Amino acid sequence: MGGRIVTALGVIVFGAGALTCVDHPISAALPEPGLATGSGPCASDPAPAHEDLVPETVEVPIPIPVITVLPPQPPESAPTRVRTELPADPCVDPCPDLTNGPTPPPGLAEQLGIPEILLSPQPFHFAVPGPGPDPGAAPPPPPRVEPPTESAPGSPAPPAPRFTSVREVAKLTGANSVNRTDKRWQVDGTDLGIMWESAPGQIATAFGDTVGRGFHPPGGMGGDWRSNVLAFSTDRDLSDGMTYDSMVTDSRCHAAEVLSSRKLDNVEITTIPTSGFALGERQYLSYMSMRTWHGVPGTFFTNYGGIAYSDDQGQTWTKDPHARWDNIFGLANFQVSAMVPHGDHVYMFGTPNTRLGSVGLARVAKDQILNTTAYQYWVDGTWTPVGGFAAATPIVDAPAGELSVRYDADRGVWQMSYLDTAKAAIVVRESNSPQGGWSQSTPTVTIADHAELYGGFIHPWSTGRDLYFTISTWSDYNVYLMHATRAE
Repeated sequence: MGGRIVTALGVIVFGAGALTCVDHPISAALPEPGLATGSGPCASDPAPAHEDLVPETVEVPIPIPVITVLPPQPPESAPTRVRTELPADPCVDPCPDLTNGPTPPPGLAEQLGIPEILLSPQPFHFAVPGPGPDPGAAPPPPPRVEPPTESAPGSPAPPAPRFTSVREVAKLTGANSVNRTDKRWQVDGTDLGIMWESAPGQIATAFGDTVGRGFHPPGGMGGDWRSNVLAFSTDRDLSDGMTYDSMVTDSRCHAAEVLSSRKLDNVEITTIPTSGFALGERQYLSYMSMRTWHGVPGTFFTNYGGIAYSDDQGQTWTKDPHARWDNIFGLANFQVSAMVPHGDHVYMFGTPNTRLGSVGLARVAKDQILNTTAYQYWVDGTWTPVGGFAAATPIVDAPAGELSVRYDADRGVWQMSYLDTAKAAIVVRESNSPQGGWSQSTPTVTIADHAELYGGFIHPWSTGRDLYFTISTWSDYNVYLMHATRAE
């Protein structure tokens, strides 16, 4: 996980260089002064404060090359799931024996008021095939289909969206957050906050790399590392934050990892959700299999982008072995995808690994989501399978990272939010069709407002003038709910 520091520093440096050219179309679009209106749910909770950019602890990863004999990956065993009944009163600590450890005495660096430097040796694996147990017969791929080629001209680009104000609503995760996730689910540090309507009246939220006891920012440093966790909410009033009713748990007061990973750097270090959606009783998660976070600043490397599904309300997930887009030569598109059902199709907006690529577009019939041969890619005004995902024409130029896309049914427009490292900001674009033309981008939050920010995932229940979205910051390594007021 320490390798993520390199990626984050790349975004900060890249964005800082562009800070002078951040474009706010109207000064009122800057966030309102002051911290979040939300705070912890209990009177004893202090209001959450953002971490200083100069951290108390800096963990420096030191990659150590290791030759690893890697056997075939065996089938995953059935995960443990435990339904955790939490007190109705969020101020009641449900598991003090698990979450209330003794406070360690201040170290010398803390006494001197300087950052503590921790050197963290970490294996960097070079894998060679090795013998292993028979993984069993893999399920056969779905029958190959030949989708047609269909005309799909672009639509005129609408004006860029305008926002009259942007404010931080509440801290959603970690200590002193509105959800007290550190006490209720041992989620002390996490990021992303990708949301979709998982059932009528319910929102699922997927998070990335998550740590528990011993957490210390910047980044996801600490113990009890899970590659991802999943929460559910029925909170309709977002004006004071978003309250989670439950998380998928594998033991008492402990959020479970829902998509497994090998946790071997340079093989598969983690698996990160990128979007989610529901069709009937089945939930889908797009995700990226992360090879390593180490790389040129601002980059990371994936093995593939894939799709997982759940048929038990998100409690357990299956990573489909055939619904994958391999990262050929490290340049392939659709490694980081946002998938949106609309009409008879599911649209897939994708970028390569890194936060520096352009956005491509594909679509598939709703009954063929796990069949990669059924996908049509948008190529110069045509839906076509010819050329596959390597041929998709960019619909939004680089740089774009961590897409969030939705169809706003109330207004009949498509919205796209993402991190634009050139503008050092989370930006929003709109379009009258998924293929565009897409409007010019409008910044909502910049590094002048929240240093080291990333994310920008739209809440599905945003309506009218109210746009709610989540952001993360590397210095805090937790998730915040933001609110932007759209101008009429």
